[in-house]
Amino acid sequence: MSNYDSFRRREIPQPEIVYDISDADESAQPLNKSKSVLILEDDGDFAAMLKDTLQFEGYQITIVTNGADGLKKIMAGEFDVILCDMVMQNFPGDMFYLAVERIRPQQCQRFIFMTGHKGDQKIEQFINKINGLMLWKPFEMHELHAAIHAKLGKIQS
Repeated sequence: MSNYDSFRRREIPQPEIVYDISDADESAQPLNKSKSVLILEDDGDFAAMLKDTLQFEGYQITIVTNGADGLKKIMAGEFDVILCDMVMQNFPGDMFYLAVERIRPQQCQRFIFMTGHKGDQKIEQFINKINGLMLWKPFEMHELHAAIHAKLGKIQS
């Protein structure tokens, strides 16, 4: 065995690399810090994708699959943003919005509606009537982020 072979077989300790990431500029807090989002979506896979995406961004997520459960959550506390599917069995998004309008009207400015039914006259009339914000499925995640930031900006100002 040559000296080279014995040298290659020895473990060469690697220096430990430590990165110091200071919190020097705490004034630059992200807009979504500790913000809560209620998601009303009856498609479990789509709801899970939204949850994963938004949790990764630091949002606190609550998911319900129908308007009745959504009302229970609204009555129990406030949310910074409400993502609401327009087409859900037994309790569609417009009915949910009207119910929230009666019990917690201050929450109505926090709605972002979602639907895959573009061109549905009833949905479009409702959104126009309340001057609502709509995301048409399928939408890109950057569109969701822009809508949430727009809502949060309006609420904070």
